[in-house]
Amino acid sequence: MSSAQIRTLLQPPDLSESDARALTYLNSTYKSLDDLEHESDLEAVVEQARQRLDDLDTKVPQLAQSQTSLDDVIARTRQKATEDLQPAQELALLRHSLADELSFLSGELESALSSSPEGGPTLLEDLETLHRSLKELDSVKGYVQVIEHALKLSEAAVDQVRNSGVVTVSEYERLQAFVASVEAACSKVEAVASQPDLHVLAFLESVVEQTWKDIKGVLSTTLLEAAEKLKWPLKVDYASASPEDRRAFETAFYNLLKLQTTGEKIRDSSKRKASAKEGLYPIQALVRAIALRFKFHFEGSRPTNRLDKPEWYFTHIANESHEHRPFMESIIQALLSTTEYRTINAWREFTLQLLPVLESKLHRTIPALLTHAPILAHTIYQALAFDTALRDEGFDLPGTTAAPVSSLTADGEKRDGWAGISETILGKKEWFEAWVEGERKFAMDQYFEIISAPDAWLVADDDEEDEGESRAIDRELRPTNSARRVKALVEQVTDRYSPLPQFSHRTRFLIVVQLPLLESYHSRISSSLDAFETLSSTLLRAVPGALGSGNGGGDGRKLTAGVEGVQRLCKALVSAKYLAGAMEVWGEDLFFLELWAEINHRASLRTRAESVPLLPNPNSAEDEAPEGTIFEELVRHYHDLSERAEELIVSTVTGEVESGLKSHLQSGSTHATPATGSDTPDDIALAQSLLGPLALLSSHLTFLRGTLPRATVTSLYRRTASRVGSHLMQRQILYRGRSLTTLPEAKTVLAEAELWVETCRVALKEERGRVEAPWRPFLQAARLLAAEGDAWRRIVDSTFGFSDDGQWEEVLLDIVGLCELPREEVQGILRRREDCDR
Repeated sequence: MSSAQIRTLLQPPDLSESDARALTYLNSTYKSLDDLEHESDLEAVVEQARQRLDDLDTKVPQLAQSQTSLDDVIARTRQKATEDLQPAQELALLRHSLADELSFLSGELESALSSSPEGGPTLLEDLETLHRSLKELDSVKGYVQVIEHALKLSEAAVDQVRNSGVVTVSEYERLQAFVASVEAACSKVEAVASQPDLHVLAFLESVVEQTWKDIKGVLSTTLLEAAEKLKWPLKVDYASASPEDRRAFETAFYNLLKLQTTGEKIRDSSKRKASAKEGLYPIQALVRAIALRFKFHFEGSRPTNRLDKPEWYFTHIANESHEHRPFMESIIQALLSTTEYRTINAWREFTLQLLPVLESKLHRTIPALLTHAPILAHTIYQALAFDTALRDEGFDLPGTTAAPVSSLTADGEKRDGWAGISETILGKKEWFEAWVEGERKFAMDQYFEIISAPDAWLVADDDEEDEGESRAIDRELRPTNSARRVKALVEQVTDRYSPLPQFSHRTRFLIVVQLPLLESYHSRISSSLDAFETLSSTLLRAVPGALGSGNGGGDGRKLTAGVEGVQRLCKALVSAKYLAGAMEVWGEDLFFLELWAEINHRASLRTRAESVPLLPNPNSAEDEAPEGTIFEELVRHYHDLSERAEELIVSTVTGEVESGLKSHLQSGSTHATPATGSDTPDDIALAQSLLGPLALLSSHLTFLRGTLPRATVTSLYRRTASRVGSHLMQRQILYRGRSLTTLPEAKTVLAEAELWVETCRVALKEERGRVEAPWRPFLQAARLLAAEGDAWRRIVDSTFGFSDDGQWEEVLLDIVGLCELPREEVQGILRRREDCDR
């Protein structure tokens, strides 16, 4: 029983609560008056209550006894609690002291380095550290013993060859066996317990490799000592050497070959591949002396070591290869022919071993040249020239230890054989891009210097043309100085990158350096034509000050009017035609044909070309033959520019002549003067207002004839004459207003037409038949209109009367000579005569 229940039971009875409980009972039992009618029931309940009260009264002594017992129990409990309180307090103190001691002991076991910066390591840590150090020392002792043994075996292997003077590799084989056993033991340990890679294995492998190099070095030193007696590395006169010296040289040479053969047998496959790349041991040893001389001259502080003179060290290596070629092809080749290396070409192998000397020089030099574009470019050109010289000498990889294996470059280009020493530079993207950028800036600087020159837009004299230029373009075409110089600049760029061995590099050079030059010159000519059109516009002529202040309009008119204006257009025309012709010739050149074919056949280059709008679209299928040339798109642009310049010339000349004719056509030819020097009848008088337009057309044609090729002049003349003739025909014959033409006026028109033809004939110095062709419609119309008498009547009757066109054409041929006008137009012309009654 809980203490709360005990306290509840000890409380005295509550009368109000008892009354409430009694009332609740009566209410729940007797709910109505009817329930009280049975008095026996009520009396029974009252009786039960009295009995219960009596029972409770009888239990009062028990209650007193229980209260007494309860007081005794409480007293004993309090006494017991007082007796147990002191031991509990003592135990609590003991627990706290034990906790403090436990915390102290735990702190003693922890590292003072992690908890307190002032303290030192604990005893336990000291013991653990000493234990670990002991284990490491044991391991290191084992490693040191292994390394010591390997080094002793290595030293013994080298001493064995040095002391014996012959190829004996038993000690080297012992070293190999020992290293193999160590590798096997380490592999077992790693299989049992996963441990990180042991560096001792790599060290032992390096000891094995170094031992082999030392052995090779001992025999190489012997060979070099024997070669020095033959005056190596100077030119060797083997026949004049003593037999003992030759015998010593040959013995040392064969010993190195024997060492190489032995190494290929006892060393594993990976080491054999590595040794194959080193070349033949004896030739490699001979190259050592040349490499030392090269280092003395070109890697020290001597005057021969200059960054701006790469041709010096390239020439030095080329001379060494050329100078020792007889010795290699005769003596060394004979020595090799008796060994298993008989298939090796001695001179090619010797040259191959010289190339690493240049490669190492370039690797040290090029980083310092990246900020000096001219010297970098010069170095690359010398490298390309060196490659070309060696190839011309007959050098290639077949017949060497680095036999060619077909491979692909980074751009997917197939490469067989020797890539060239230039690949050391060009094969590194950063270096190649630095060179291309330098070439681009240099070419653009030259281009801006060309177009900014005072004589850039002067037409060049014929005697300035180079003899090699005659293969190109129309010989009658006299270009401007800028066009000729830009052409020379583009060809210079071609010469600079044509030796590049890889087509990917050539394509990059074409896109970045060459095409922008041609595009810039095209834009320059196009902008000049834009300026001409602006200055010669109708608005400028009508409102001189509309496009500028002051006399800007007048100055613009002077620049575009007359022969001076046409001269400017001719400069643009000949420049565009000249470059277009040059590009057509370049496109047929073998170099560009091969480049275009390669671009079409290789996906990487084809994708690059498709992103350049200046190049034509290559074929999508690699097996299809390429169409067109690489400059086809640019040629089209330049032809469009030429056509635009021609159209401007025709429009300018035609506009000026028609403008000069305004006063003549408006005056009605009232002021006339006898025509002289023409085919017109003596009694025909021509208007003086016609002389100005005639002289203007004559001056333009004379200038064009002296400036442009004959074919171009003919084309421009026909277009100009056709427009002027059509204008005259419209104004003088077909559309004269309401007034009709009289016969004397018609004869005057015919005389003027003949005078136009004669003026053009004199200016062009051509046959009349060729000159007359574009004027023919105007001439025929004038002849029809000027017919008289019986001829006039026959023409009118046949034109309006005959239904058969054949008969009508016969009449016109008989009277006029030739008529190319349609019948309806002839009828309109005849109706312009006042005496035509039809």
